[in-house]
Amino acid sequence: MDKIKIDIMYLFGASGHGKVIAEIAETCGIVIDGFIDCDDNKKSVLGYPVFKELPSTTESLVVAIGDNGIRKKIVDNNIDAKYPIIIHKMSTVSKRTLLGAGTVIMAGATINVDVNIGQQCIINTNASVDHDCLIEDYVHLSPNVALAGNVTIGEGTHVGIGVCIIQGIRIGKWCTIGAGAVIIRDIPDGCTVVGNPGKIIRKMND
Repeated sequence: MDKIKIDIMYLFGASGHGKVIAEIAETCGIVIDGFIDCDDNKKSVLGYPVFKELPSTTESLVVAIGDNGIRKKIVDNNIDAKYPIIIHKMSTVSKRTLLGAGTVIMAGATINVDVNIGQQCIINTNASVDHDCLIEDYVHLSPNVALAGNVTIGEGTHVGIGVCIIQGIRIGKWCTIGAGAVIIRDIPDGCTVVGNPGKIIRKMND
């Protein structure tokens, strides 16, 4: 496979999530120049060097951190970087899907027609996003999440592993949807939800 050079590209975050994204990049033939991580004990990951700070030559950056708030802070502090979209070859993405800068699509994910996914989102392993969904910036859909059609997920929301959301539901910004929850009602901003059916256990400012 021919290697694809995307300017000078680093992965910000040298832990497990970063390793997964590195392998996706390798599968796509993308050249990685190294990782960025503040952990002094990390000198090399997957054979790539680890730097404590972004080199001045950095042009392209993938923020390989699962925490949505931290990911946003890093992007806000590096507004001049280019953020490539990384898509695993073993995912299925409709040609009529819109993807924002910095979004990563993991292996086995399925994204159907007329889905709009914002910037810096994570669509994790085997997640399913059906037609006409809107996923705002900095959302993380964990492995095996299933969204029916016409679902809206607000900015910064983390949808836990195995969550199911029925059609037409609107989930607010910066929510946490606990693992395995089944969502059958709209959720306002800033809520934590668990259970089947999903129940709000904490609201913003509680």
